[in-house]
Amino acid sequence: MPFDRKTPYRRRGVWVAAAIGVPALLVTALLVGQALTPSSTAPADRDVVAADPTPSSVEQSPEEPIPPAAPAPDGLPVVDYDPAPGGFPADPFSMDVTPLADGAHPTRRIAAYDAPGGRPRAFLEPTIRGVELTMPIAQRRAGWTAVLLPSANRRLAWLPPGGFETVALRDQIVVERKVHRLTWYRAGKAVRSWEVSLGQSGQETPLGRTFILGRTPPPEEVYGGVDIYALGSVPDDPESVPSGLRGAHIGVHTWHNDDELGENTTNGCIRLTRSGQRELLAEVRPGSSVVVVDQLAAPPPTA
Repeated sequence: MPFDRKTPYRRRGVWVAAAIGVPALLVTALLVGQALTPSSTAPADRDVVAADPTPSSVEQSPEEPIPPAAPAPDGLPVVDYDPAPGGFPADPFSMDVTPLADGAHPTRRIAAYDAPGGRPRAFLEPTIRGVELTMPIAQRRAGWTAVLLPSANRRLAWLPPGGFETVALRDQIVVERKVHRLTWYRAGKAVRSWEVSLGQSGQETPLGRTFILGRTPPPEEVYGGVDIYALGSVPDDPESVPSGLRGAHIGVHTWHNDDELGENTTNGCIRLTRSGQRELLAEVRPGSSVVVVDQLAAPPPTA
């Protein structure tokens, strides 16, 4: 996760050396992705909608025949915390803030395709580094289900029927870059808003739809002692971040003070207050969608 690891004594200009998936940093306790917390990402009260994935929240045409799924070769890559393999289609509604009310949780290894009846590009497994994987369902077409792809920005993966269960998602987070605001929605209604710090010039917080991938303990004291949410998104320009952050994910986290809220000072992460982060951790489950936009047409009623 591209955390902006400034020391408590220097508030600007110090590059972070913490990234999920960089084994060389394990000895410094900054490898946050390796420490994702499985017990925190699989709530006992998860609302499983159906074993046969036919979510009602996404339009589909029952008259269309279901294109068959081509066999997936054993040598396909597996989607992990590292950047996702290429070949997956762009999310055509990436900036849509309509809540995604259902998620897909693989119950076994399944193939992910580039279109209904298209080419298999990778495998998805029930967990990523021991953390249960739930991806928001973005679209249904011809009996196939499109989900937001982990470890990639604004990309979809298409799933044929079977091999996953649908899970109800009641929450959504919307981040507005121009006004530095994060708003938590439940069932489409704004619950609370917070002022946040976002990515600095050249390392802007990526626009578009993503989701909460999992949570992890803070790697050091400057993170305020509150768990961090790792998102499914990654820096838009991996070369713009410090070398220790290459391959890292965007995160939602706190800081040891709130002096820079409302500013663009991070390496792409979303930084809010400790009390706000604790509330999100307690209320918003992994798999919930996150949308980053420049600005909403109208401010939420909680702003």
